[in-house]
Amino acid sequence: KTMQGTMGAQQYDRENEIIISFSQAAVEWLKEIACKRKYSTYIKYSTVYKKHLADTIGSCQLCADAFPQLQTRVFEYLSGKIQSESLQKSVCCIINQILIFANRKHSLCIPLLGKPSVKIKKKTVWTFSKAEQARLFDCIYNHLNKSTIAVLLCMYTGLRLGELCALQWTDFDFKNMTLTVKRTVQRISVQGYMTKTVLMETDPKSENSERTIPLTIEIMELLVQLKKSSVYMFGGEKPMDPRTMQYRFKKLLKTAEIDDRNFHLLRHTFATNCVENNMDVKTLSEILGHSDVKITLNRYVHPTMESKRKQLGKLPGFYGQICGQAA
Repeated sequence: KTMQGTMGAQQYDRENEIIISFSQAAVEWLKEIACKRKYSTYIKYSTVYKKHLADTIGSCQLCADAFPQLQTRVFEYLSGKIQSESLQKSVCCIINQILIFANRKHSLCIPLLGKPSVKIKKKTVWTFSKAEQARLFDCIYNHLNKSTIAVLLCMYTGLRLGELCALQWTDFDFKNMTLTVKRTVQRISVQGYMTKTVLMETDPKSENSERTIPLTIEIMELLVQLKKSSVYMFGGEKPMDPRTMQYRFKKLLKTAEIDDRNFHLLRHTFATNCVENNMDVKTLSEILGHSDVKITLNRYVHPTMESKRKQLGKLPGFYGQICGQAA
């Protein structure tokens, strides 16, 4: 009798269980995000949901029985459509945040996604060659202006493009020869428009991205030559648009007879140069503003072809010593 009563109660609960679709929960969650988080964060989450999740799992019901189907669809989509490890993590993180929200809001008990066992081919970190760097330096020093000094600053600090464009004169401590990264700028899509964007100044990418970087005497001497009449160092009363900086950078590459490259290669080149000059990884990680030293290790601490050639070039002398000792 007791067993029958328990089974009846379980059946009753199951019949009266609130079942909503993933898309319903996602829409409710995004409304909450819009009120509580930065607009740029809301746009990022909304874009990921619409592009990667709405059609993939939007129709999936949020109940324990349907969860395996949801998980299978997600992992199949990740392995077939997304080759970026960071984007895979973002997608899974957003799904889990929506599930946590649904569990809290509707008293559900849906499990969370585990880590996807999807193998990602490691991307090659491209940098400027030594010869290209030499031509770039030569071109910069022959055409010194705000834009070329901005490029040089990145080659000495590894700043991200958005961080560079957001620099204000108050971020520089000329006495102690440091700059502090406090903000970034980026173009954010305007809700309700397909192509319209707005330049928005936000907090740095992560908590670790807010950092203080020491500067060399060479860089400081160039910075003091620039006029400090405006609020923003490379803009004016408003920050420089990253698209403008990218355009000027490409013109500089053309003048230096270097193939068209993305501005972010300056950051990769800076980090690779630091590793080749034996900078310890923890120091480099903090200068780059990475959230974890593992990011720096996985991305930059690997030998380039030039360093491999240099190390192998030592072998003849080493073998010569062996032969001399044997003689």
